Amino acid sequence: MAKTMVEMAAKIVVAQASNTRMSPDEVGESLLKAFEALNRIKAQEEGREKSPAESGLAKLARTPLRSIQRAKVLCLECGKEFKQLTNRHLALHGLNSKEYKKKWGIPARQSLAAKSLTTKRRKMAKERGLGEMLKKARAKKATKKK
Repeated sequence: MAKTMVEMAAKIVVAQASNTRMSPDEVGESLLKAFEALNRIKAQEEGREKSPAESGLAKLARTPLRSIQRAKVLCLECGKEFKQLTNRHLALHGLNSKEYKKKWGIPARQSLAAKSLTTKRRKMAKERGLGEMLKKARAKKATKKK
């Protein structure tokens, strides 16, 4: 049979009291605090109350592609804003870009850069003719293999 909130709060306070000396007033306060904390947790689990952590970051975690915005990219691990998520930053979280994309369900071919930065790079590449240069290099390489 499931325990009530009061029983769980009492067990928590008993554990605290067994390790530290507590006056009767402190026991009562601890019991009340534990009971309130358990009620908040239960409300969060049932979806009745949003937790303080239910910020924009938690919402983005449900739809990770929205973290890649026009002017910035939000790191889903820490919430910091960047123009581009680099492997150097992701290493702070123990990840590389491939692992980060897999963890958050981002397509492997998706860039971890702000859309404005990607657009700017695409425009510069077209102006320099990099696409044509790449086609020529690939054709030249293919003829050498034969």
